[in-house]
Amino acid sequence: MEIPQYPDTRLLQFSDKALFDSMFNLFQPQMSELTFANLYLFRKVHNYKLSMLNGSIVVFGRGYDGLEYFLPPLGGDEAAASEKMLKDGLMLFGDEEFIAGWSDGDNSDRVEDRDSFDYLYLREEMATLPGNRFHKKKNRISYFTARHEYQTDLLSTGDVADCRKLLLTWHRSVNFIRDKAVDFDFEACDEALVMLKELGLQGVVVRVDGIVSAFALGEKLNDNTAVCHFEKADPYMEGLAQLVNREFSIRLFNDCIYINREQDLGEPGLRNAKLSYHPVRLVTKFRITAKQ
Repeated sequence: MEIPQYPDTRLLQFSDKALFDSMFNLFQPQMSELTFANLYLFRKVHNYKLSMLNGSIVVFGRGYDGLEYFLPPLGGDEAAASEKMLKDGLMLFGDEEFIAGWSDGDNSDRVEDRDSFDYLYLREEMATLPGNRFHKKKNRISYFTARHEYQTDLLSTGDVADCRKLLLTWHRSVNFIRDKAVDFDFEACDEALVMLKELGLQGVVVRVDGIVSAFALGEKLNDNTAVCHFEKADPYMEGLAQLVNREFSIRLFNDCIYINREQDLGEPGLRNAKLSYHPVRLVTKFRITAKQ
């Protein structure tokens, strides 16, 4: 379906995949939001809509906090498209790389959105856990492997049903948090498993005593970076989360230098966990508005 001209919009749909795949391949994004699978799986949560402006494809969304924004325009005159929408009172949500390539001088206010920063790691470090910095991770993996018979494999469509069962178990175990983001993540992950092939996602699965007890799903973000969208493990098996994290890095995307493990959404426990893996960089993101 044709994308309407700004200010008209239409909802993102699966038939847009080929267009976005080609644009992202050209654009080589750094921020984890900018893959078609991510946009599609969270399309309902963020109410993603499309428009065309100055030859650019523009994605409009809505944050967990209810604030509306547009993502970095793709193609065409990106700077002119951004400036027009900022002048119209809209907010741009973009990463440092995009901002470095476009500037409107002193006409905008830029605020870092720390809760949305992506965590970027060296894939080789995640696969080998070298040196003393990772000794706690290695100890937890050793604790797990000493107590369980397990097997790791690449995730296939034949594993989907069992992965969905594990996902449901995970969701029940964290449901006490009563955080809508948890429910949104559950729904998106479930759809990712169902549409594994259609979305071009890849993953690993860990079986303990023949039962699927952990899995991780991801894809290429750009030529040198993979992104891990989902990682779920039996919460009652100590060391399993660290194991599936390592196996994802060992078995997949060996042509990549980095792994982007997305944001922490300001959740303290998740932030501490991500920092404990010693990211090489945080992908800085901004909320940008026109000066009043």
